Order: sequence, then structure tokens, then C-alpha cells
Amino acid sequence: MKKYHDEQEQTPFFSKLVNYSKQYIAAFDVPGHKRGNIQTDLTKKLGKNIFLYDSNAPRGLDNLNHPTGVIKKSQELASKVFHADRAYFLTGGTTLGILAMVMATVKAKEKIILPRNVHKSVINSLILSGGIPIFVKPLVDKHLQIAISIKTKNIIKTIDDHPDAKAILLINPTYYGGTCDLQTIIEYAHQKGLVCLVDEAHGGNLYFHDQLPMTAMDAGADFSAVSIHKTNLSLTQSSVLLQKGERISPNRLQATINILQSTSPNQLFIASLDTSRKYMYFHAKEGIDNVLELSHKYSTLINEIPGISVKGRDYFQSIGCFDFDETKIIIDVSKLSVNGFDIYKKLADNHSVQLELAEEQILLCVLSIAQVEKDFLYLLNALKEMSASYYKMEEFNYPPIPLNYPKRCFRPRVAYHAPFVFVDVNDSLGEICAESIMIYPPGIPLIIPGEKIDASVINSINSYIKNDLTILSESEVGKIKVIDRANWKKPKVDNN
Repeated sequence: MKKYHDEQEQTPFFSKLVNYSKQYIAAFDVPGHKRGNIQTDLTKKLGKNIFLYDSNAPRGLDNLNHPTGVIKKSQELASKVFHADRAYFLTGGTTLGILAMVMATVKAKEKIILPRNVHKSVINSLILSGGIPIFVKPLVDKHLQIAISIKTKNIIKTIDDHPDAKAILLINPTYYGGTCDLQTIIEYAHQKGLVCLVDEAHGGNLYFHDQLPMTAMDAGADFSAVSIHKTNLSLTQSSVLLQKGERISPNRLQATINILQSTSPNQLFIASLDTSRKYMYFHAKEGIDNVLELSHKYSTLINEIPGISVKGRDYFQSIGCFDFDETKIIIDVSKLSVNGFDIYKKLADNHSVQLELAEEQILLCVLSIAQVEKDFLYLLNALKEMSASYYKMEEFNYPPIPLNYPKRCFRPRVAYHAPFVFVDVNDSLGEICAESIMIYPPGIPLIIPGEKIDASVINSINSYIKNDLTILSESEVGKIKVIDRANWKKPKVDNN
């Protein structure tokens, strides 16, 4: 990337925004705070600068929905850093990018092949587009009880079984750091005429270090939605949608983004994307070197704690994962007498250690180049206390996660628009779900609209309620939204 050195020093949008903030402007436009002229509690705490930088779309600062000036230039700089032909800044998170790339690619009743452990935004994109999901069962680690990747042969078989499919969507990496053989799958999918989409929400760091897994753009994907805020340095909710080639018209993609994105995007988000790109280009390699060194050092120390261990690249590759992102630390706590959910709470409440998430038997740490060694010391000491309190040298058998997902009966959009009722979770066996239900994080649905509720779903929901986890759904706790079949005129043709 050295050939881009001089131009990557630029921050076109941020520089223009700084100049604008320094001017006295008689503000007869929105926003209503008029550049922080009123002293609210927020102004007093954060200062006036945040309001001076919070403009709408004044003359000279370009327009995100039709960029022709400094935003366009900033996006062009980003496209080079992320090995893409085009980059589109997003202020609605990677959720917006996933919605846009699916909606621009898949029309109603067209098939899209995807792993079942997708994020809820993918399911929402199917509700909006009307696409038909063809799910592929992910590779599940039966010990840690998490879905970690997808097998190449399973994807290829599904492509062959559905020659009328329009697109395929892959995850790179999964929430837990696992990756599939992205390049092989994309090459085969392209041979069969499929458009290749990638959810790269946790893969923004992959573009800056050769010891990390291959990126979607380098593997030849048509689209990738990347959360710059998750593993790079921008503000929460700022992301980028990358495009390579023109299997889908860039005009159609931009038009779809404009349907979904606010016409009043937060300028601070855009500025943070501009400045994050510059910093990562010049410093990410060194920063990732450092954080990988810290990760290896403290993973070794954690492995010395009785009853606790780190599962890294060697472990995941040994169970069938193609590759693994080592900026994720997966901590196995299955030998402790309390589950991962409880440890997650104790570390936050008593030790000032905030983890990304917990599952029944694991803890997940997400690292970035902003990590400092003090963070690892806090984690190490907290885990030592957990071991001292909860390691009993016994085997604890947690109920296994289901290896089969609920049966799909209807397209997500069909079920979403059907009449519905709310029933008690324990009375819902055999009903057709009319909502997506998940814990957050990670936001991977247990069940989606159009799937039949089975015993494993009921057991999982009850377990999450018992552990006081954040459950995302449209229902109150203990209830579930199902199709009101007594008052539903079922479609004559199921669009499966």
C-alpha cells in the first residue's frame, strides 16, 4: 500500500469540517442547537466543540446521499485502503450495509444461500427484500457449544442443489473469530453465477495485517459490510460498505443505501471514518503486532489458571475451522461451577472488566490496536479470582445446544406480515414464530419469522430468562409472537 502514502495523509472531509467549525456562521439551518448556543447539561459536560462539529449538510461539506466533493474523496481513499473498487460510508452501522447489499441484490422470491448463524440484520433484510433463505448448517464446536464457521463442502453442495439461487452471503469472521475458506467458496459461487456478499462486521482489522485471515475483498467478494467502529477506531454506528466489480450496478446500490440511510447523517460519524482510515493505514500493522504479542503472552498466563483456558487458532483449526482471527480471545470456563453468563456479570460488577459477551461455557474478548497491557492485567487477575472461587475440580455437564435449527415453514416476510398473537413461551410448541428472538450480544437469532417453534427453542429462551440476559424480541419476557393461524389466510403457494 506504500504507493498510496502521500494521498493517504489526507482527511478531506474531516479537514473541511474543522475549517467550518472555526468560522462564525449565522445558522439559519438545522440542527436546532445552532452550534451549541444553548448550555444544556451535555454542552457543559462535553464542551461546545461537539456541537460545532455537529452540522447537517451545509454548503461545502458535501452530501452523503449524493457525494461529489470531500465525502466522495474520503470514500475513494477508503476504497484503496480496503482493496475495493468503491466504498460507501454508513452512519447506520453495518446493519445498514447488510440491508442495502441484500436488498440491492435479491428481489422477492429469489433465493439467497447463507449460514443459519447470521446476524438479525440479515433476517431483517429478507423481510424487506422478500428473499428466500436457503440455510446451511454451520460448523458447531460441541465442547464450547458455539457455531464457529461453515464447511466448504456443505456450501458447495447447497449451491449445486439450488442452481436458481441469486446470491450467497458469508460471515468473515464469525463473532467468535472463525473463518471459512472464503476464496474457494467465492470462486465456485461466481462460476455458478451467484453474487457474493460478506458480513464482515468483525473483520475491519483483517485488512491491515498479513497474520490475520484473508479479507472479503481480497477473496473476490462483490460486497462486504464492515464495522469500522468494532475493530478499527471510528465512532460507534459508523461503518463502510465495500464493493468490487459491477455484478450489481453501483447506481442501484447507492439508491438502495439512500432508501435506508438518514438524509441528516451525523457528521462526526463521517469524520471518524475519515480519520480512522488514515490512522489505520499508517499505524495498524505496528498496532496489531503489539496486540497479538500481548494476546499470546496473556493467553499463556490464562492457561496456567486452574480450570480456565484459552482456545486459539490451533484449537479451532483442529476441529475444522479454516482460519481464526487471533484478535479474538475465547476463554473456556466450562470447568468452573458457575456459567459464563455469571462470570461475565461478576467481572463487570466487581472487577471493572467489560467483556464483549458470554455464552454458557465461554467468554469472548475483542481486541483492537487501542488495547493497553493494563487491560490484560485486569482480566488476568479477575480470572484468577474466579478460579479461586469456582474451580472445584469437577466436571460440569451443561445441556448441549441444538445441532438442528428450527424448521422453516414460510419466508420471513410472509410470516412477518401475517396476523399474530402473543402466547406464553411454554405454550408455543409447534406454533409458527412471527418474530426474531435472540440474546444481544451477539444478535444471532434462535428463531426467525416463519420457523416452527420446537422444544429446543423453548428451553433456550427459558435458560436466557433464568440467566437474566438481554433478549431482543417484540414480546414481553416469557411471551412469544406467533402467527395467528385461526385468522390467517395462508398463502396457497409457500415460497420456500
